[in-house]
Amino acid sequence: MNPVIPSGPQRTSRRALLKGAGATGAAALLGLAATSPARAAQRSAAGVYDVIVIGAGFAGVTAARELRRSGKKVLILEARDRVGGRTWTDTFLGEKVDLGGAWFDETHPNAWAELQRYAVPTTTDSAPDATVFPTDTGFRTYTPAEGFAHTEQLVTPLFDGSRDYFPNPLDPWAREDLLRPVDNVSMRAKLSQYSLSPADTKWLSGAMGGLAGGAARGALTQMAQWWALSNWDYKKFSNAYSVRPVQGTVALIQAMLTEASADLVLNSPVASVTHSGDRVQVVTRGGVTHQAAKAVVAVPVNVWKDITFNPGLPTVYREASTATIGVPTAKKLWLHIRSDKGMLFTRGEETAPIGTIIPSYRLGDGYLAYAFSIDPALDVANTQQIEAAVQRFDPGATLLAARGHDWGNDPYARGGWTFKQPGQLTRTLRSIQQPVGRVAFANSDIATGWSGWIDGAIESGRRAAAHVAGA
Repeated sequence: MNPVIPSGPQRTSRRALLKGAGATGAAALLGLAATSPARAAQRSAAGVYDVIVIGAGFAGVTAARELRRSGKKVLILEARDRVGGRTWTDTFLGEKVDLGGAWFDETHPNAWAELQRYAVPTTTDSAPDATVFPTDTGFRTYTPAEGFAHTEQLVTPLFDGSRDYFPNPLDPWAREDLLRPVDNVSMRAKLSQYSLSPADTKWLSGAMGGLAGGAARGALTQMAQWWALSNWDYKKFSNAYSVRPVQGTVALIQAMLTEASADLVLNSPVASVTHSGDRVQVVTRGGVTHQAAKAVVAVPVNVWKDITFNPGLPTVYREASTATIGVPTAKKLWLHIRSDKGMLFTRGEETAPIGTIIPSYRLGDGYLAYAFSIDPALDVANTQQIEAAVQRFDPGATLLAARGHDWGNDPYARGGWTFKQPGQLTRTLRSIQQPVGRVAFANSDIATGWSGWIDGAIESGRRAAAHVAGA
């Protein structure tokens, strides 16, 4: 495709470079679903509603739009002062940046169709000048072709057999007899099956464990399904994170919200949901009560435990929320870096303060990059700490500015991108996709296909809308 490039000279994209080189090490950036920060105007909440949607991320807004199409009157309650959930378009150095989920790809059937429907302009990030990966004693700089090719060589064998246990990745349980044993395997257990050098162990565990929230925590099947959804093709798998809206994910969610034509009330975190009899009663922490025939709870699984349900949710829902599905220590940052080495793609070991730094594009002085961390000790507001983390990869680099968000300490997310734990796909997911009484659930964590992506949030929102509209 030919993405729309923002003002300035045309640049070679990382996506184009990866296709040309036939490799990439950016698999650890696959996550984070939901949306942006549009300062949506609060509309009147007066009136009688057919459905209350709790949460104005992509899942909630999708559900509201689909319900509107079926003739329902919808109220959306959003805890924050913005829409978007686990994506968040903000401004940094005068540039539009997403502090949460950001990416789209042609392999995403739901999200890609929405981009086309609303004609949202997109762009891709610039290719790096060099890459930095771990060695036995520190870090080494490689050409992009060298660094990404070696990552491909290390990563590809992890998914041997996935054509058998994920023959139809949009129906992950198609061969559940083959899937169940694999679903019990953690990323750490899979990595331990290989005889790797210490350097390659750091290289591979950084790529896989960083995304998983720790290799011991994450299930092999989470990433294997993404691999299968990418047609078992490394280039497609790697490129699935590279296309993003020029004006941020907020551009798409605002278009969807406009079509939804729902009443939206911001700054309204929900305290309780009572779903007995023929009505659902939703009470906010501010003490405001709303009623409707049905409800869609479109907040992350990790947040379910913070809402009081009457009657209480079944055990499997409560256990999933306590165990977590979204990575509980996830952080995303945007960095303004100056370096005489040019724009660097860097990947650290699993325990690195910052696991991955991805260059986005050049500025007048230095370049803009985004970064990911699962380190509980990293303070996203401490520029000295962040600069020290950057200088582990590039000792001569200067951090000129930083902006980040700690999704794990966000009370309305309690974690970042989706990465299921062993057993959650086969023993948990189908159960927690189901409605409970008059309440349906929607979020990217419980998507059947691209869970952890905006595509998964849209898929889940559509399913929840069908549950409450058709029941």
